[in-house]
Amino acid sequence: MGRENHSVVTEFILMGITQDPQLQIIFFVVFLLVYLVDVVGNVGMIILIIADTQLHTPMYFFLCNLSFVDLGYSSAIAPRMLADLLTKRNVISFSSCATQFAFFVGFVDAECYVLAAMAYDRFVAICRPLHYSALMSKRVCLALVLGSYLAGLVSLGAHTSLTFSLSYCGSNIINHFFCEIPPLLALSCSDTHVSETLLFSLCGFIELSTILVIFISYAFILVAIIRMRSAAGRLKAFSTCGALLTGVTLFYGTGMFMYLRPTSRYSLDQDKWASVFCTVIIPMLNPLIYSLRNKDVKAALRKITGKKPQ
Repeated sequence: MGRENHSVVTEFILMGITQDPQLQIIFFVVFLLVYLVDVVGNVGMIILIIADTQLHTPMYFFLCNLSFVDLGYSSAIAPRMLADLLTKRNVISFSSCATQFAFFVGFVDAECYVLAAMAYDRFVAICRPLHYSALMSKRVCLALVLGSYLAGLVSLGAHTSLTFSLSYCGSNIINHFFCEIPPLLALSCSDTHVSETLLFSLCGFIELSTILVIFISYAFILVAIIRMRSAAGRLKAFSTCGALLTGVTLFYGTGMFMYLRPTSRYSLDQDKWASVFCTVIIPMLNPLIYSLRNKDVKAALRKITGKKPQ
């Protein structure tokens, strides 16, 4: 591959979100606040679900794991991004870049399956209520969550091994704020066809297969809700499923924009902002989406804080 004529890259320089010093300070303050809300919201959700026995149900078990994976991939990116906004030379070693990349890919792909498991749980709860305890037993829930993490590990291994086995022997400047696949492939002096094909195929399979599960589940849920005779029952079901669908739409919409496009259409500058939304904003929004309109979560929070219901 001509590596003998080039120096092999041992570290990368992250260009970050912007090179404007004034904007860097503004972005640092904004994203620090967002990340703090992200950490407090997701850690708070995990603690609340563990502490309150009334929340020890399949739905909240999946929500607890959703908060964990949200916290995982946001923490793989945000602290480094915040530190780089305050420094002038944003250098990351080859091994640190691979580690950051691996954690991000693993947690994000695990979230896809957690969201699919949550949709299946709501389908069983609304469409098969008499069989709910059997179909969503502790063993089934644990298997679904472990399967989600296993899928994340498989994706992590495949993407990381292929991406970081490529030759990097030219420029080491990554036009991004973290080690992401498209800008890394753009830097490689190897033939990236296999990696690009894997990226499109594997991401496409993960996103489309889980979206199919979610779409089918919510299609049956919608029919079941329409057939409900109780207006209060329909409202409660719509409220719960509406929150889940909001989170799913935000997550998958951003993911499809980032990865399910031909490489000729990649715009790294646009992808930076899509990545900000995916890695920082969505993990902050999820606890708010799933708790603000949730009476059980509000009741558990009042119980822990000692506040009486109004």
